[in-house]
Amino acid sequence: MGGATVIEQPQHTGLTALADEFFDAENTHNPFDATLSGVEGYAHLVPDPSRAAAHRHREALLGFTARLAAIPLDSLTGEDRITHRVLARLLANGIGQITHGLAEFSVSATIVAPQNEAFTALAMTSIDQEGADAYLERLAALPDYFDAVLRRTLDAAAEGRHPLRSGVDAAVAQLEAHLATAPAEDKLLRPLAGRPESERALAIVRDAVRPAVARFLAGLAQRLAPGARPDDKAGVCHVPGGAEGYADAVARFTRPGLTPEEVHRIGLEAVAALREEFAELGGKVLGITDPAAVLTALREDRSLRFGSAAEIVALADGALDRARRAAPDWFRPYPIADCVTREIDPIEAETAPLAYYQPPGPGGLPGTHWINTLRPETRFSYEYEAIAFHESVPGHHLQLAVAQTLHHLPRFRRNPSGQLTAHVEGWGLYTERLADEMGLYGSELSRFGMLSLDAMRAVRLVVDTGMHHYGWSRERAKAYMRANTATPEANVRNEIDRYIAWPGQATAYLIGRREIVRHRERAEAALGARFDVREFHHRLIGHGSLPLGVLEELVTDWIAEQ
Repeated sequence: MGGATVIEQPQHTGLTALADEFFDAENTHNPFDATLSGVEGYAHLVPDPSRAAAHRHREALLGFTARLAAIPLDSLTGEDRITHRVLARLLANGIGQITHGLAEFSVSATIVAPQNEAFTALAMTSIDQEGADAYLERLAALPDYFDAVLRRTLDAAAEGRHPLRSGVDAAVAQLEAHLATAPAEDKLLRPLAGRPESERALAIVRDAVRPAVARFLAGLAQRLAPGARPDDKAGVCHVPGGAEGYADAVARFTRPGLTPEEVHRIGLEAVAALREEFAELGGKVLGITDPAAVLTALREDRSLRFGSAAEIVALADGALDRARRAAPDWFRPYPIADCVTREIDPIEAETAPLAYYQPPGPGGLPGTHWINTLRPETRFSYEYEAIAFHESVPGHHLQLAVAQTLHHLPRFRRNPSGQLTAHVEGWGLYTERLADEMGLYGSELSRFGMLSLDAMRAVRLVVDTGMHHYGWSRERAKAYMRANTATPEANVRNEIDRYIAWPGQATAYLIGRREIVRHRERAEAALGARFDVREFHHRLIGHGSLPLGVLEELVTDWIAEQ
């Protein structure tokens, strides 16, 4: 009952070779993702964002698909069978993503904006591991990158696939703020600070990168902004091919067969159920039982804000420490890297989410829980414990750091994939409620953070499908979020703009959590007293990131084994 799992070594050499080639092709195509995922060896590269490069990568994925199809799934067992199924899903997702090209007309200042992907990847490069020469090579390639992004977006606009005007304006403002700093203060120089290569880096940034950023900015402001879509046409359904692309994105970020209509319905039901929870907890803590009044109190009570950035960091660190101490009762002991808390750069923080996670890097670098501490007096103190549990332990850090230790698996299964968001983010959201079971919340008030973040994820289902499938305006989406969450206005704007820039991704969180909860409930019902929560959790996180269909098969097999 729930004993140690036997590690089964992969047997099929053809599958192993294919998996390795796929991993290299993916990281070569988008080396920024490699850096953000802690994958070593690609830090000298910059993505080629051109259509031609995307089409070449699509052809490579189609070739991998044909080779995979020649390996019969029924001939495989154990981890090889899982690898085959995961790889098939990733290939299909990658092909669909390139085919529909929704990123071609996405201009924003959000976390997925091309300029932020570049700035963030370079800022997070480990010079000690990757070397200064690799960093300088990547730095020198940035001008071509920005020029290619602009060309791709202009080509899309020429075909009637226009970006959203408010997204263009936000990107312009962000780039202006970046260029307003002196060249010697450019954030791209920070990784080489104090090193002999810093002068060479300054010359590249001053003479090549910043002029390219200025060209990019001018192209957005002068050539794209005039024809950009208004806010009442925020969703991709207003763009040629957007409706089909969005249906593909929802299936890609959740599971095949799930439609935008069904996601919308699930969101509406979840929002209604959470209003009842707000009323119940509001009666206990605030003496208020009307859901709308509870949300208003949470949003407007100034005593529920932070006084300083240091308070936010201290609260997050305290939550992480409690989670570490409680983990042995809920998880196997894993030999994983440490996790640290760091503050998001102020320029990025203007349009960044409340927090995000960066997996452990090469050479023993810890995982990082990045938190937004900009203007702490606007940030709710009751939310940041739930955020910490989601991003660090028992959430993303535990899941993704464990995956890095699974050396018997192909490398692509040991690193997080943006194409398997429902499992990764579903786990993060699951752990916010699990933390309540574990007794980790410091007070009844801090449990409002769990409900508040739950409400955000439920609202996401409604507004993401509302804009991209049903044609809602940006303002209607913001109004719905205001009415059903306690989040402040700045975060309402940032969240809605992120959903506009990244269609479908926001639907993954709650859909993934629902699947994990469903699996736990059926396992508990089938096993009764034999149910071991530590072994159940290992089944969820002990095989790397998985498509939801593969996750279901794994849990079904585990139940049968018990």
